[in-house]
Amino acid sequence: MSARAFAGLELLATAVVLLDAHLRVVHANSSAENLLATSSRALGGHVFCTLFTDAQPLNAKLREAIERAWGFWDQELALTRQGGAVLTLNCLVTPIEGPREARLVVELRAIDQRQRIEREERELTHAFANRELIRNLAHEIKNPLGGLRGSAQLLERELERPELREYTQVIIKEADRLQLLMDRLLTPHRAPHVGPVNVHEVCERVRSLILAEFPEGVRIVRDFDASLPDIHADREQLIQVVLNVVRNGAQAIVGARKWGDHQRGDDAPGTSTLRTRVARFVTIGRRMHRLALELQVMDDGPGIPPELRERVFYPLVSGREGGTGLGLTLAQAYVQQHGGSIECDSAPGRTVFRILYPLDATKAAA
Repeated sequence: MSARAFAGLELLATAVVLLDAHLRVVHANSSAENLLATSSRALGGHVFCTLFTDAQPLNAKLREAIERAWGFWDQELALTRQGGAVLTLNCLVTPIEGPREARLVVELRAIDQRQRIEREERELTHAFANRELIRNLAHEIKNPLGGLRGSAQLLERELERPELREYTQVIIKEADRLQLLMDRLLTPHRAPHVGPVNVHEVCERVRSLILAEFPEGVRIVRDFDASLPDIHADREQLIQVVLNVVRNGAQAIVGARKWGDHQRGDDAPGTSTLRTRVARFVTIGRRMHRLALELQVMDDGPGIPPELRERVFYPLVSGREGGTGLGLTLAQAYVQQHGGSIECDSAPGRTVFRILYPLDATKAAA
């Protein structure tokens, strides 16, 4: 059958495989290609269950569905792909009547994908609630701060003993520090100024800033896909996103290196990697996008402490002494303003931040 006959299946986020009467693959949509890590052309003509090492029970159910022309629904079906990857799936099988070659429609939905979507929605809700709380709190603090600073300045002018001005200067400097912190908390509420942005120019800018800030402790590896188009985004916000994430990893690497110097004399610099790719048929907030920019920021630092991994994007949460806990919060806010998503996977020796930005939104805006 022609590819045009299955064009509608390409719009689905669900993995769909069509089987003939002998349970051979007639067609697999793009989501199924991603799930099974094999192209539709390579899948064509293969008996579906031979793609897995432990699919005998499923094979029997599929044969019965062909013979009796009925469907079935399997939940939390565990299948091991050739190569060892285990997939936990919900599987819906529906028979097709008519003269066409395809006799069964097999819909596969990875449970971890559903959990990821639910987690994204929870994070969006939490992020919105946190931003509103912080915004209101920042406004409440800014007003008395101005009065506090002004009173300290007036008091300083009236002091006859110069040595007492040390104390008013402490008040003024701490008020300025808190004012700067409040301004940073309110920054994400500025509307983005969008325009064409080359993500690799952004990465190069961040790379030069990080190497200047950490000249000996970190080296940065570039792994770019040169075919990526420009995206429609706020250039300054995108620089801030990548800078905050890379700097977060660099600070962890340098901190661990100092500890290593004390313990082992390890002088080797840590590595941070910037990788860009095109991701196909990704789901962001229950919306499926045909194409998305995928930017991965990886480092070989000590990893995020387990007790902080679920709260790494929360405001004022930091695993570093003296940290404000705002860098990743701001990064998440900027990414979400652009309709994208950011997630983190961390273990000792490998931390990966994955940023997705829909390219179809970019094309529409352009």
